[in-house]
Amino acid sequence: MDLSSGKIEIVNPGRLAAGLATSLHGLDEGAVVRRIWERDPSVWKPDGREISDRLGWLDAPAAAGAGVADMEAFAASVRGEGFVRAVVLGMGGSSLAPEVFARSFPTAADGLELEILDTTEPGAVADAAVRLDLLRTLFLVSSKSGSTAELVALLSFFYERTVRALGEAAAGSRFVAITDPASPLEALAASLRFRRIFHGRSDIGGRFSALSAFGLLPAALMGIDLGRLLASAEAMAAACRIETAADNPGALLGSVLGSAALLGADKLTFLVPPRLHAFAAWLEQLVAESTGKDGSGIVPVIAPGSGDAPLPGEDRLFVDLPDSPAAGRDARVRAVVDRGEPVVRVPLGDPYALGGHFFLWEFATAVAGHLLGIDPFDQPDVESTKRKTRQLLAAADAGPAAVGPRSPGTDAGGTPAETLAAFLAGRRDGDYLAVLAFLPRRPGVETALSGLAGRLGRSTRLPVTVGFGPRYLHSTGQLHKGDGNKGLFLMLLAADLPEVAIPEVPGIVRPAPGFAALFRAQARGDGLALAEKGRRVLTVELAEPLEAAIAALEPHSA
Repeated sequence: MDLSSGKIEIVNPGRLAAGLATSLHGLDEGAVVRRIWERDPSVWKPDGREISDRLGWLDAPAAAGAGVADMEAFAASVRGEGFVRAVVLGMGGSSLAPEVFARSFPTAADGLELEILDTTEPGAVADAAVRLDLLRTLFLVSSKSGSTAELVALLSFFYERTVRALGEAAAGSRFVAITDPASPLEALAASLRFRRIFHGRSDIGGRFSALSAFGLLPAALMGIDLGRLLASAEAMAAACRIETAADNPGALLGSVLGSAALLGADKLTFLVPPRLHAFAAWLEQLVAESTGKDGSGIVPVIAPGSGDAPLPGEDRLFVDLPDSPAAGRDARVRAVVDRGEPVVRVPLGDPYALGGHFFLWEFATAVAGHLLGIDPFDQPDVESTKRKTRQLLAAADAGPAAVGPRSPGTDAGGTPAETLAAFLAGRRDGDYLAVLAFLPRRPGVETALSGLAGRLGRSTRLPVTVGFGPRYLHSTGQLHKGDGNKGLFLMLLAADLPEVAIPEVPGIVRPAPGFAALFRAQARGDGLALAEKGRRVLTVELAEPLEAAIAALEPHSA
C-alpha cells in the first residue's frame, strides 16, 4: 500500500492471516470506510450519538489550513519581539504532539526553541524556574478545558513568577492559551490578559488533536512549514477515503491491529530508532487510551532504541518504524523477522511525512475500535485517579504528611527485591508488566529504568512498559483500568522530594499547597484507583540515590 513515505508491509502474517482476511472482508461488506467518512456513529456503537461530536479529526487536515496564516503571522510577531523560547504547559494530547515536533524537526534559524513541561515533579519545576529567562519565554497554556490539576499548578507557578519579574500589567503578554471555545481556560486567559487565545475544536478529542491548534501553533513557533505538513496529512486523508479496505492504508493498518488483538496478539510492540521515540510516545497514548476499555485493549510497548530483540510471544505484534522507506532492517528487527514473528513495517522518512502519519494512525485506531466493538473516542476511567487525588488532598487539608505515597499493594516486609519476586510470581499468561515511575525524570533515572525493564522482561518473559507519572495518567492510565485486568503494576515512588510551593493567584483555585504534595497525592490516588478496579499493584518507595535503588530492585527469582 503506497504511502507518502513508503508502504505498509506485513511480514510473516502467519497465524494472523486468516483473521486479517476476515476483518478486511467485514469492513468491505459493512461499508465501514464510507460510513466513517459519513460520520455514522453506529460504526462503533448502536446508540453512539456522542461519538458524532468527536469526529472533527476527519476534516482537520483540510480545515486547519484556514488558520495557518494567522499562526505563522503570530509566530513572526513574537520572534520579532525577541522571544527565543516557547514552553508548552499541558498534559496528554496537549503536550505529546508538540513534543513530536520538538524532537523530530530542527528549530528554524529564526524559530523559537520549543520545550514541553508536563509534570508536577517538584525538581523539574524548580529547574525550569531557574533555567528559563522570563523576559524571552512565551508560555503556551494548552488544554481543552484548562481545569486539570497539573495545568492549574504550572500556570499558577509561572504566572506568579512572571508577575514578580515583569509586573502585573505585563505578565499576561508572556502567556498564550490554546483551548476550546467557551472553556474555563478561555475565561481565565481573558481575565489575566493573555497575549492571545487560540481555539481548538470541541469536536476533536485531545489525543486526536495533533493537526489542530494544539499541535500546529507550537510547530509554527519553531518555524515548521505548516503548509507542507498539512499537505502530507491531506494526501493521507485522501488515501484513507478508498472504500476497499485492503487498498486503504488506514483501514489496512487498523485491520491488522484489531484482528491481531481479537486473536490475543494485543501487545503492540514498537521498534523505533531514537529519532522517533517521541512519535512512539504519541502513538502510545492514541492506541492505549482509545482501545483500553470495556475489558479489551491493545497494549503499546515501546522497545528500547537499541539492544537485544524483544522476546517472542503469541501475544505480540511488532511494528517496525524505520527512519526512511529505504532503511534496512536493524539487527533487532531482523531477529524478530527471522524467528517468524508477525511484523508491520510502516516507514516514516521525511519529518514532514509526520502529518500523514498522524492521520494514518488516527484512522487506523478508529478502524481497530470498530473491530473491537468499542468507542475509541471516550476515556471512561481517566477520571478515577483525578477523583482519588482530590479526595486525598481534601481529606488531608492539603497537608503533605497525610498524602504520602503508600497505597494498597505496598510491601510491609522483606527487601524490595524479595517482595518484587513474590509479586511477579503471580503473573499469568497474557499479562504485561507496567513500571509506573513517580520519580524525577533525569537521564540517570531513565537509563536505570530502561535497564530494569530489560531485566524484568527477560526474567518474567512478559512485555514491560515504563511510564513516568503523572504523564502516563493522561496516556496509558485509561488502559490500565479499562482493559481485561492483564496488567501487573509496579509503582516506584521517590521517598524524598523538594517542596516547591504552588502560589495563590487570583481567579485560580490551586490544587495543593506545593508540587511535592500534589505529586505524592497523584501517585497514591492512582494506586487507589487501580486497587479499586481490582488491579494487581505493588508500591515501592525508593531513596536517593535513585539509580542505585532501581538497580537493587532486580528480583533474585521471578
